[in-house]
Amino acid sequence: MNYISTRGSAPILSFEDTMLTGLARDGGLYVPKSIPTMSQADIRAMVGLNYEEIAFRVMRPFVGDSFSEEEFFEIIQRSYAGFNHLARAPLTQLDSNHFLLELFHGPTLAFKDFAMQLIGQMFQVALRRRDERVTIVGATSGDTGSAAIEAFRGLDTVDIFILYPHGRVSEVQRRQMTTPKENNVHALALDGHFDDCQARLKDMFNDFDFRDSVQLAGVNSINWARVLAQVVYYFSSAISLGAPDRPVSFTVPTGNFGDVFAGYIAKCMGLPVDQLVVATNQNDIVHRCLSTGKYKKDKVLSSLSPSMDIQISSNFERALFDACDRNGNAVSRIMEDLSQRNGFSLSKCVSEKLSQHFSSNSASEEETLATIKKCFTQTGELLCPHTAIGVNVAEKTRFPDTPMITLATAHPAKFPDAVEKASDLRPPLPERMDDLYQRSERLTRVENDLTKLEEIVKERIKT
Repeated sequence: MNYISTRGSAPILSFEDTMLTGLARDGGLYVPKSIPTMSQADIRAMVGLNYEEIAFRVMRPFVGDSFSEEEFFEIIQRSYAGFNHLARAPLTQLDSNHFLLELFHGPTLAFKDFAMQLIGQMFQVALRRRDERVTIVGATSGDTGSAAIEAFRGLDTVDIFILYPHGRVSEVQRRQMTTPKENNVHALALDGHFDDCQARLKDMFNDFDFRDSVQLAGVNSINWARVLAQVVYYFSSAISLGAPDRPVSFTVPTGNFGDVFAGYIAKCMGLPVDQLVVATNQNDIVHRCLSTGKYKKDKVLSSLSPSMDIQISSNFERALFDACDRNGNAVSRIMEDLSQRNGFSLSKCVSEKLSQHFSSNSASEEETLATIKKCFTQTGELLCPHTAIGVNVAEKTRFPDTPMITLATAHPAKFPDAVEKASDLRPPLPERMDDLYQRSERLTRVENDLTKLEEIVKERIKT
């Protein structure tokens, strides 16, 4: 299995090298050269299997010979052993033909755990075999950072640095990043918003002297392995509701587009997906683009759903690559327009190809709060604000005869202020985390300056 860049001029890599590289050297994102497909019989054969067994069958074709079958299955088993639900990603029914996919039973209570726990185990195996050590730098709007730190803390092959926007993540998210005591963990509070963190991360990858000197690797959703791990729960949930013998739909709270792109990959593999709905908050740049064909950066507005306060949705580039018939030059021109003009306009042909796979809608702050309250009153389910956006958009867009699965991306206790404001109920943390607010924090406040950030990384990996 080979991987190519969305911008067409980076080296073709194996799965292992793609995973360890992260961002391509031409600035693009790696995607499979071809997408493996599954027949209806292949999908039907997964009925009744547990999550780990489904994960093995879904991901194995993408891994190639990077891991043996036995080695890869053991990695998967270790990755999900710490989840607090045997189903790993259980379904809960909200209404007739509307289901919630609970993706918050991992160690940091967010969907990012499904990918990060797997990547942590794969990195450790691959790097020990190579006798190498890497420096991971990640950017987060909240959940990616805590999941990455949890996955890599204490590993002897990795130093990990996480950039998060100072004052723009929830207290739970921040404390999950700043309270680990392991020496290989470094939480960096950047003066700016998430797009600034993401921009500095890409700048570091594009500074090849720095990149090579510290053996830079990335685990943001720019890393293909992140997307691949998330493909699995589309299959597991759809199979639970009758796939492949009936179609299912998904609504996905969306910031960086990686999670919903995983759903697109599942569809390309042969899963019968009817609607794939992108749900955004008031920072609705992707919804506007899918609706009008115009992607125009605007001011980032702080919201109840901070993990979605994004204007540059990195994984959208992967969707554009396919919509542009995998023309790397065309994608490069689009991304150059975004860099130079703060936006781009899509051709009618590209917009129509995107609309064949994705629809979208948004939810306001008021709708988010109202949905949390309504859902709790009617079903007893307490939603985090990101999940509430998904539920609200699903109700606006779903077809009554097709099962709709809304992805519940985080535990409500990660955003207690928003949940309490809507429901008058402050959700408690799980017992295993109930001392989080008493743990001492360790962080470094940093300016939005590439040179200073690179100096910090170099200094810390020497100690």
